[in-house]
Amino acid sequence: MGIKYGREYKDIVTDFVRGIEMVDGFYELLEMNADDWQELEKDEQEECLRTLADDIFYGLGNAPVMHVGAGSVRHDPNNHVLKVHDGEKLVSVIYLV
Repeated sequence: MGIKYGREYKDIVTDFVRGIEMVDGFYELLEMNADDWQELEKDEQEECLRTLADDIFYGLGNAPVMHVGAGSVRHDPNNHVLKVHDGEKLVSVIYLV
């Protein structure tokens, strides 16, 4: 089905990356542990996060909720946003329009 959006995709992904970073254990989705993540250079981390954001965005087109580390990402099509949760705490809202 896919997610509809009106903003520039690169801007959405930039905001999404910042939200995903706030989720405890987000790197587990990349099959890494905290030590593995810390060993990466900053530009490698950024590249991994952008790839992760792309993958999650694509996945949300088929399922409204995806689990990420200790949290989740939810697509709210009625409000045209993505909501990033760390556990039960809402940590970021990414506007799609």
